[in-house]
Amino acid sequence: MAQRSSGETEENASSPAETAARALVEQTPGNGQIVLAATPIGNLSDASPRLIELMRSAHVVAAEDTRRLLHLANALGVRVPGRLVSYHEHNEASRIAELLEIVEAGATLLVVSDAGMPAVSDPGFRLVEAAVAAGVTVTAVPGPSAVLTALSLSGLPTDRFTFEGFLPRKTGDRASRLADLADERRTMVFFEAPHRLHAMLRALGGAFGGSRPAAVARELTKLHEEVRRGPLDELAAWAEEGVRGEIAVVVSGKTEADAEDDVDHVAAVQSMMDSGMRLKDAVAAVAERDRISKRELYAAVVAARQ
Repeated sequence: MAQRSSGETEENASSPAETAARALVEQTPGNGQIVLAATPIGNLSDASPRLIELMRSAHVVAAEDTRRLLHLANALGVRVPGRLVSYHEHNEASRIAELLEIVEAGATLLVVSDAGMPAVSDPGFRLVEAAVAAGVTVTAVPGPSAVLTALSLSGLPTDRFTFEGFLPRKTGDRASRLADLADERRTMVFFEAPHRLHAMLRALGGAFGGSRPAAVARELTKLHEEVRRGPLDELAAWAEEGVRGEIAVVVSGKTEADAEDDVDHVAAVQSMMDSGMRLKDAVAAVAERDRISKRELYAAVVAARQ
C-alpha cells in the first residue's frame, strides 16, 4: 500500500521550494529534470515499468489530483516517498516558478495528469514552455493516450489527423469553431462530456453533413469499452437517450467527393435562383433536400458568386 509520512504532504511543506528541494536531493542526489509521464486511461495494467519506477524515485511528484495519484499508487502497490504537490489548470500559472526552482536545485520532478499524457488537453504545456525557455531538461515517459487509442480504433484514416480537444460550450462559439473546420481534410479527434455528446454530434452533423463518417469511443481500455461507428446522423440518434463514460469522438475529414458535392449543391441553388427563387429560399430548399447545413451552403453560394 502506498503510504506517506506526516511531513511529506504539500500542506505541511513550509520551507522555501529551493531549500526543500536541496534537502531532497541530498538524500538522493541527481541531475535536475522534468519528466512528463503518461498514466493509465482506464486499465491499470497499462502503467509502464518506467512510470512505476519514477513514482518510487522522483524527488517531487506534481499531480493534477493528488488523491487520484495516491489511489493509483495504492492500486499498483507503489509507495510514493517524494514530496507530492498539486498541479492543475487553476494553479498552473502560480506553480511554475516554484517547480522550476525545485528542478534547478537538482531534483527530479515527475509530472502526471489524471489520465493519459500530461500537456495534451491537460496541464503541463506552460511548465514545459517555461522550462525550455529556462534551459531546464525536460523528457517524457510515453504511454496510454485517449487520442491515439480512439483514432486507431475508429476505422477512419490515420495518416494525417488533428486533435481539437473540447469544442466551445456556447452555441455561437461552437458554430464558429466548426465553420473553421469545414474544409479540414485531416481526420479530427475531439473530447466531449457524456451529457453534451448528443448536442455535439448534432452540431457536427450540421457543420459537416449528417452522412460524414465518424466514431464515438467511450470507456477506452475499461471493462465496458465501446466504439460506435457510422454517419454523424446515426450516431446522434444513438446518443439521444444518453451515454455514459469518458468520450472521444473521431470524425472523417473532408474528401474530394465532399468537395464535389459542395459544387453540386451550389449549382442546385443557382439553378433555383435562375428560375426566380430567392437566395434564402433556394438555400433552405437544397439544404433540406440534401440534409446539409444551411449556414455552410449559404456561405459557399456567397463565396462562389464573389
